[in-house]
Amino acid sequence: MKRIIKFSGFFLPAMILSLLLISGGIIVYVLEGGFNLGIDFKAGLIQEVQIAPSAFSVMYSGKGNATFSFTRSGVELVISGPDTDGATYSFNFTDYTTLDSLVAALTDKVDGVSIETEAPGDTKTAWFIQNAHGNPQINAVPYVVHYLEPGSDHVENDVRESLASIEGVSVQALGKPSDRHFLIRIDEEPGEGGGVVNSDDIVRRLDETFGSGNVVVTRSDFVGSRFSKQLADQAGILMFLTLLLILVYASVRFKPQFAIGAVLAIAHDALIMVAFITWSRVEFNTTTIAAILTILGYSINDTIVVFDRIREARRLYPDDGFTNLLNRAITETLGRTIITTLTTMLAVLSLYIFTSGSMKDFALALLVGMTSGVYSTIFIACGFASFWQKYIKTGKRPTKAAVKAEGA
Repeated sequence: MKRIIKFSGFFLPAMILSLLLISGGIIVYVLEGGFNLGIDFKAGLIQEVQIAPSAFSVMYSGKGNATFSFTRSGVELVISGPDTDGATYSFNFTDYTTLDSLVAALTDKVDGVSIETEAPGDTKTAWFIQNAHGNPQINAVPYVVHYLEPGSDHVENDVRESLASIEGVSVQALGKPSDRHFLIRIDEEPGEGGGVVNSDDIVRRLDETFGSGNVVVTRSDFVGSRFSKQLADQAGILMFLTLLLILVYASVRFKPQFAIGAVLAIAHDALIMVAFITWSRVEFNTTTIAAILTILGYSINDTIVVFDRIREARRLYPDDGFTNLLNRAITETLGRTIITTLTTMLAVLSLYIFTSGSMKDFALALLVGMTSGVYSTIFIACGFASFWQKYIKTGKRPTKAAVKAEGA
């Protein structure tokens, strides 16, 4: 017969430990003045930039209007106007793999197009980057196309140093370091010298560091205080609805003590993750919310498995005390819990090791949350069910004889 581990003896110490950890998170939250809010929850300027050299400049002096647009497979040039035939010229990157071949095709097929190249002729067209202007009309004013060669040098420290003098600025790296892709956020507050820092100020400072023409703006938005507050409110509502729906589901499937225990367990996981985020000063953003919601789903799945085993054990061992049933169910599912958690952690650990930026923070939060999820299933959800059975259901504290009989 498999040895039954007496998990019930650790219910009370585990609950005290959890209260200490959560209380510590609250204290740090107060001392630090709240979360280290990410760009999603603060009003201000949001701008995505890539540090990439110029490939070529294109101009148009022909009849009508010319619109230059990027597609997934190449570029298009659309000529429109009353004196034109409304022609569309497509240039697929598979057909024109280098800068020289694309430039030759553009100038040969479209009258009025002139191009000045700045990159080497063998530059791959697949490296081209579309900027924030979308599909602009080109004319005598040059429209610049940038490119980024894979494996480029890392420049994150240089970007941070060039913008360090701006009050309220935050820089977040996107993708791999070699992508040189950054999300820059400036709070909705007066900048240096009392003026408001705008998009042009950011580009000017980066140009001073990396040289003119080597900065491409891929997105530029301004988030107002009303929108950022609305986003924060929606995140709170989403968390509350998640807990409420899980409570309803667990109430239908199990008895009240199990339903409340399941909700307490996932609320515990959310609070532990929030405490960790507060302690570590990881940015609290929409990625963090996604990590918390992911862990809530992971944790409730583990809890439901254990509760199902408790219900099955009640039918198989009707004469056993409730505490014995809890210990038996947890012991029988422990192997499954460990294997499932460790295999999932291996995948998440790979994300943590081989990624950077917000994805690395996401993976770290998941690692903490999965550990907390296993802990809360055993000691919080089952601990509350045991507490309910002993004190709430009976309406009084059991006698020593009853406790001894139940644990026998």
